[in-house]
Formats: sequence, C-alpha cells, structure tokens
Amino acid sequence: MIDPLVSRTGRSLATTLAALALTAPSLLAQDDKNALQKYVLDGGPTMAFIGLAVLALIALSVFNFINLTKAKFCPEDLKMALLDHMANCRVRSAIELAASHPSYLGRMMAYSLPNIDATRPEDLGRDQIEDAVADFSVNENRKAMTWVNYISLVAQAAPMLGLLGTVIGMVKAFGILAESGQADPGQLAGSISVALLTTMWGLITAIPSLLSYFFFKNKLNNLVAECHHTSEELINASLQTINQDAYLAKIPEGISEG
Repeated sequence: MIDPLVSRTGRSLATTLAALALTAPSLLAQDDKNALQKYVLDGGPTMAFIGLAVLALIALSVFNFINLTKAKFCPEDLKMALLDHMANCRVRSAIELAASHPSYLGRMMAYSLPNIDATRPEDLGRDQIEDAVADFSVNENRKAMTWVNYISLVAQAAPMLGLLGTVIGMVKAFGILAESGQADPGQLAGSISVALLTTMWGLITAIPSLLSYFFFKNKLNNLVAECHHTSEELINASLQTINQDAYLAKIPEGISEG
C-alpha cells in the first residue's frame, strides 16, 4: 500500500510542476521584455538608426551572396564551350555564344573577342584584346563594387552613430546632474550605462560589417581574376592551334641522358 504521506507529497510536487509549466511562458516573456528594455530600448532614439544599419548590413550581405557567385561570373559550361570554339578557331561562333550569355565572362568575351586580328597569327592582336578586357573590367567592377562598398559605409557609420548616441546620453545625464545639484553616484552611473548602450551596439554592428566587406571584396576580386585567366586560356587555345607546327618544333622528340 502506498504511504499517504508519499502520495500527498507526489501530488504536491505534480501540482507545483504544473504551476511552473503554466507560469514559465509569462515569466520568460517578462524576462525578454526586461532584456529588450534594458539592452535596446533604453539606448534612446539613436538605436533606431543603428537598427536600420543592421537591416542594411543583412540586406547587402544577402544581395552580395546571391550576386557574387561563379555561375554569374565564370560558369564552367560556358568556359568549356568557349574553349572548344577557340581551340578550333571558330571565333565568330565564340562571340555569338558569349553575347548570348548574361554572365560576366560572356559579356567580357563578347566585348573583347571582336578585337582579334587574324592578320597577326603570331599573337592574334593580344594587346588589343587585353586592352578591351581591361576596359570592360574597369566599368563592370565599379558597378559590382558599389554594393560591396555600401557594406563598408555601414561599418564606418555604425560606430559613429553609437558615439553620437553616447554623447547625447551624456549631455542628458550631466544636464540632470546640473539641475538637481546633487552628485548621486547610482543615478549618474545608471545614466552613463544607458548612454553607452549605443556605443556597444554600434561596435556590434561595425565589426561584422567590416568582416563582410573584406570577405565580399576578396570574393569579387577572385571571381574577376578567374575570368581574366579564362580569357588568357581562350587566346592561348587559338594560338596553339594556329601555330601548332611551330609549337611542336620546339618540343624535342627525346632527351638524351647525360
């Protein structure tokens, strides 16, 4: 038989656990509200501008993640198709294929390949092609880099907004101190703590913004460098086909061992 005391204890424990389960959501909500008030809302109106900076960072990061991809810069299928055309000296077909592709490589090749000079089989007018590639890259990189530079703007503006909020809070704190005429350390420390919230959030926003800026900048540079390397491969493929006999003449049939 179960001891009545144990039974009553078990029922009391179950009742207590049920009460905690019912009241926990409201307690957590109250804690969340206090944390939101303590670490965000108490920062003052400047926190709204820092919040906009955070949203801008998220939006720009997502946009650059979508835009700065190999598929949009140097897709492998286009690269192999262009290499096949150029290796077989089908320059016109290569131009048409490149012009029909919206990628960075496609537009760059459609812009530069018409500068091939068939009257110069020794280099096919490489200097003119490279100049066209450089001109295209200057214009296109500026457009792509604009969205990356906006992340740098967020990284620079966020700590300045934080400092502005801190200065405004300090002015208010010392204004209250001047009006009251009393130096209450607790009240003054509380006011300064609230003022420093904006500096904290400004730095929290600026640090990932700075990391994101250099990440996307390097990613863009690597993608553009890969496109430039591909353009060199395309020209070399045609040159090797045109001057195949000359290239083979430079390669010895065998090398005798000393």
